[in-house]
Amino acid sequence: MSPLRSDAARSRAKILDTARDRPVADLRLNDVARAAGVGVATVYRHFATVEALVEALNLDALEQLVTEARAATEIPDPGEAFTTFVRSAALLQVEHEGLQTILLSEEVSPAARALRDELFSLAETALETAIRNGVVRPDITTSHVQRLVCGVEHAVRLGDGTDRDLLLDVMLSGLSPTA
Repeated sequence: MSPLRSDAARSRAKILDTARDRPVADLRLNDVARAAGVGVATVYRHFATVEALVEALNLDALEQLVTEARAATEIPDPGEAFTTFVRSAALLQVEHEGLQTILLSEEVSPAARALRDELFSLAETALETAIRNGVVRPDITTSHVQRLVCGVEHAVRLGDGTDRDLLLDVMLSGLSPTA
């Protein structure tokens, strides 16, 4: 590996390390460059937009979510499979503040888009199976579930996080046809 490549890799790592310490809403590429001790052009060379930086910070979390969604499809009980999937999605979004950005943004890399498309397909299948088996209300869509998970994430962030499981349980209970 040439010195330029290793320098570029070190710069990228510094930028990512610096950005991880900041709330997503406060990310500004110029500020990250200054804090990382690299030139502004270096940051823009690696990440043309804040969204690209947020994606780089959260691509591993998206991969983990897809892996967990695949695993949930292997659970024979449709209610447990759906609950496991939704719980995983919510917990990962709470742990990785920028994951929601990748899930909602139109401007993502081809790699993130492929993962997201697979995730949404798995979500649709899990929901349809749960509805067909009578464990989720028939009037619920994946869009509803996605917005509810975002709502739980937001509610958890407003507090100290100790009520995370309670809020998830309340949301999941509300999806039941007997709710």
